[in-house]
Amino acid sequence: MISIQSPTRTFDACETVIIIPEKAVEEAGYIQMFSANDSGHAKHEYHALAQMAYFQLQDDELDIREADSPLIVLAAGERVELLGGMIVCRQGTGEVYILVQAGQNRKKLLEAAYRWCTRWVRLDI
Repeated sequence: MISIQSPTRTFDACETVIIIPEKAVEEAGYIQMFSANDSGHAKHEYHALAQMAYFQLQDDELDIREADSPLIVLAAGERVELLGGMIVCRQGTGEVYILVQAGQNRKKLLEAAYRWCTRWVRLDI
C-alpha cells in the first residue's frame, strides 16, 4: 500500500496516487504516479482516476481535504515530499479523495493531471 503522511494525519490505505505539484500547471512532466498494483495497464488506471477526479470536481462531488503543511508520499521505496500542490488518492475500497494544500487552484491542478494522463494513454509517452 501507499502511505501519505502529514504532521497531523496519516493515510495508509491508498492503492493509487497521483502527485500533482504546483509547477505541473506550467509543465506537466513533474506529475508523479504510483500504484500498489503497478502492471502493464497501470497507465489506464491513472487516466481513469484523473478523469474521474476532474469530473467529480466539476460536479462538486469530490472529497477534498485541505492540508496546511507538507505532504509526504511513501511508495515503491520512494519518498516524495509535496510542498505545494495536490494528491489524488484512490483507496482499496474505491473511494477517491484529494489532499490539497491551502490556496492551490484545484481545477487547474486536476486539469493538468487529466491532460497529462490522457496524452500518456493516447500517445504512449
